[in-house]
Amino acid sequence: MLAETICSAVSAAGLGIAAVTAYRKRFLAATRIAAYSLVPIGLVLTGVVQWVSDIAFKPSVWLGFGLLGVAWLLFITTRAVERRGGGTRKERRAAARAAREGAVGPAASAPSLGAGVPTAQPQPRERPKKQAAASGSGEDFSDIEAILKKHGI
Repeated sequence: MLAETICSAVSAAGLGIAAVTAYRKRFLAATRIAAYSLVPIGLVLTGVVQWVSDIAFKPSVWLGFGLLGVAWLLFITTRAVERRGGGTRKERRAAARAAREGAVGPAASAPSLGAGVPTAQPQPRERPKKQAAASGSGEDFSDIEAILKKHGI
């Protein structure tokens, strides 16, 4: 009852301010103030204010909000643990099985074939500098070549 009275008083005061603003020939601002001042009385008439006041003063409602918060925290925690732990149990078992079988590691550049004997990778031959300069269109690619050589490409 008190909330409805306060909302009605706020609306009446807002409409009074809108009337004074319209008297000063600021019609756009007066219309906007009138629109804002009609919101509280509209909330009272639709029953929203009664619903909010019922929620605010019932301990069972706050208990329900608390349980929803706990459920949300549990959900977020399990998602974080799942992402950090490497997925589901089935995925972890498959990863362990693959590691025992000697599968390719995530950082391997080539698949491991056999008992893990290292094989020599053929290195690309470098062209002599005279051929490289002759085949180019005259542009200087020495810095790019240096970067590629640094990375073994």
